Amino acid sequence: MTEQQQPTARAEAGTQDTRIADFWDAARGHLGWGKLDTVMGESVDGAVAPPAWSFGDDARLADELLDLVLQGRKTGTSTALAEFQATDEPLPRVGDVSIVLDSAGDPRALLRTTEVAVVPFDQVGAEHAAAEGEDDLSLESWRHQHEVYWRRLLGDAGFSPTMDVVTERFELVYPTDGPTPPVD
Repeated sequence: MTEQQQPTARAEAGTQDTRIADFWDAARGHLGWGKLDTVMGESVDGAVAPPAWSFGDDARLADELLDLVLQGRKTGTSTALAEFQATDEPLPRVGDVSIVLDSAGDPRALLRTTEVAVVPFDQVGAEHAAAEGEDDLSLESWRHQHEVYWRRLLGDAGFSPTMDVVTERFELVYPTDGPTPPVD
């Protein structure tokens, strides 16, 4: 359940871009990607900040789900395949990294994707439901909450028990719970 967060004003975009760049400078060392190497250079992957996004479709959900990630309880997420298709966004791949934003657009977590699968909604398993860290961790709760969410997001006609869902597992590489630390 992800959604790209778009700044509403140019000034806000510049500020958010700076916050993301600063966060990336501090966080990428946790991937084993250091600062620019003056002799050998650096790969594009390390020089360019990865995609930044927030969970859900509203501020409450963005912060609630991010908090579960920072607590270590949430290690998975799922997105309707239709969401990717509607935006022409590529599916996540194992090894991808991304920055998760809070509802204010501040970068708070660096995640690395460890597993991706596309499965029908009604075949998502209990293990994945528990990895999402929500509610009582049960598959029944996962199905109910995600059906409500996707009906709201895609409309009643867009939801089906057999619709494809992209399930993703990830690891928290770099958390922060305050201002981004300065970079040497």
